[in-house]
Amino acid sequence: MARERYLYANMSAVIHKETSEHTHTVIFLHGKDSNSQDFADEFLESEASEPAGGSRTLPDLFPGIRWVFPQAPILHSEHFNMWRWFDICVTALLDVIKAEEVLVPRRHIYLGGISQGFATALATFFANGQGMAGLIGLCSWMPFADQVEDLKAPHAEGRKASDVSDEQLFSAVQAMYFGQRSQGESSSPLLRSTPIFLGHAKDDNIVPIKNARRMRDVLVNSLSMNVEMEEYKDGGHWVNEPQGVDDIVEFLKQTMRIVGCLREV
Repeated sequence: MARERYLYANMSAVIHKETSEHTHTVIFLHGKDSNSQDFADEFLESEASEPAGGSRTLPDLFPGIRWVFPQAPILHSEHFNMWRWFDICVTALLDVIKAEEVLVPRRHIYLGGISQGFATALATFFANGQGMAGLIGLCSWMPFADQVEDLKAPHAEGRKASDVSDEQLFSAVQAMYFGQRSQGESSSPLLRSTPIFLGHAKDDNIVPIKNARRMRDVLVNSLSMNVEMEEYKDGGHWVNEPQGVDDIVEFLKQTMRIVGCLREV
């Protein structure tokens, strides 16, 4: 199916529309040296192992999903020393999520990305991502991993890690990634219960797999989050085929089943 360019409030995106009743949306961010069009074309051509003899791409297997691929602005971030998915993009991505909520409930919206794209998706999630269907991260790492880990570590002045409440912890994480704390109801239970899938190839020479393992460990051990990580022998800095695609398919099936809207795929 042809894809179209769509302009949100502060960001453009390539949209691959659903081909049946729209039930879910996946917002997926490209990496540093790519763009939304090229990434969408390549990612949505990746195939799972089944069904044998049939169509096996993600749009074929999930016709009710609307795929949104935002375009990163070509601006340099002095704060993060990388092309600017961060900074202004977190706010812009939150606007994309709000726009997609007009079409489906937030609990039916996934946020994901590859490489720097998922690092930004993770920052957006911590900024105001409570209640989302799940996160999908490929070939990535966790910005501020050491600082997040330190929030739960005992300190020299005698404070125990247990002295930090969940709300204080997630509020501090939010300020770290977003530069401010949001007002309103407690978000830590919804953030913590969000399922996260991470996939990474051992032969990735752009982002070493140790970075993904570090991200998983901090998310699980410091934030008690629900993380599934799969490692692949090969695949480089990309999604492994077909096993990596199979794992994404299974993650989507399982999390859709949780909210009671899985159809035959």
